[in-house]
Amino acid sequence: MTTSIKTFKELSTEELHDLLQLRSEVFVVEQDCVYQDIDGKDGKALHILGYEGEKLVAYSRCFAPDIYFTEAAIGRVVVDAAFRDKGYGHKILDAAIDAILEKYNTSKIKLSAQTYLIDFYTSHGFIKTGKEYLEDGIPHIAMIK
Repeated sequence: MTTSIKTFKELSTEELHDLLQLRSEVFVVEQDCVYQDIDGKDGKALHILGYEGEKLVAYSRCFAPDIYFTEAAIGRVVVDAAFRDKGYGHKILDAAIDAILEKYNTSKIKLSAQTYLIDFYTSHGFIKTGKEYLEDGIPHIAMIK
């Protein structure tokens, strides 16, 4: 998988379409969750795009401190279902962590993890903080690295 990092303004129309489609396929259709994916925050995010050939197979978005949380933030970590056995979730998360360090000069990162992915995020140095909560009907927990 190859990755690229782009600001919102750097995204092509096709790239924007593909990332929104991937997010919708997984978070809305696969997880059967009706929520407002287009939340007005994409314009302030760094977009981490993971490709196998020409196909977008993994994605995440990152925020500078004080935009989403006090800390830098990672969100919308997603991998196409057909590519989940290739370790692309780890690769896209590593790329997001590296992008935050490079672009925002911080290694303190917060995210809102779906609870079934706690072990995944823990393997990247994130630690649970606070209590479990429901976000869009799905159990989540805050985690900080």
